[in-house]
Amino acid sequence: MKIAVVCANGKAGRLIVDEALKRGLDVTAVVRGENKTKAPHTLKKDILELKAEDLKGFDVVIDAFGAWTPETLSMHSTSLKVLCDALAGTNTRLLIVGGAGSLYVNPEHTMQLFQTPDFPEMFKPLAMAQSKALDELRKRDDVKWTFISPAGDFQAEGERTGKYILAGEELTLNSKGESVISYADYAIAMIDEATKGNHIKQRISVVRE
Repeated sequence: MKIAVVCANGKAGRLIVDEALKRGLDVTAVVRGENKTKAPHTLKKDILELKAEDLKGFDVVIDAFGAWTPETLSMHSTSLKVLCDALAGTNTRLLIVGGAGSLYVNPEHTMQLFQTPDFPEMFKPLAMAQSKALDELRKRDDVKWTFISPAGDFQAEGERTGKYILAGEELTLNSKGESVISYADYAIAMIDEATKGNHIKQRISVVRE
């Protein structure tokens, strides 16, 4: 299986590359500069400049893009549109590293986590940008996408337990009442989805057991 990891040099991207290599997958890192991952192949190109020919031949493209500053938050939508346009009408699946803020907190799916009173103000702009990107993604019938939200506490340096709970659109707590997952365990869930492809045109979420 051939996988491209876009923005592979980021913390999530690197661990996703590592996990894919552990499974024996053929991995290409898509990066703007030097490839700082263990991926054996490199495509050096800005995410906003990617075209259909760049991504031709991959079974799965994983979008690990992240932006946090006010002036770059809109790129969650613009970069995702670029990838969708490049993959439109193909059998290549697009898997997106999403956020937890857009998860629903009620069965009616009328309130998202970032709309709750206790959601940190500093993370609201990011959550709103990712929620907007997801809303736009849902309108794409021409792309085999899967949006994967982590738990609320997404730990970059957390341990790799090798276990996680697969959930859906709603914020899910583990047996300890926690919404937490490490980047390493999230990477496992991401590559599981990449190899199985069980949730096409769906948003799923993952939490540590």
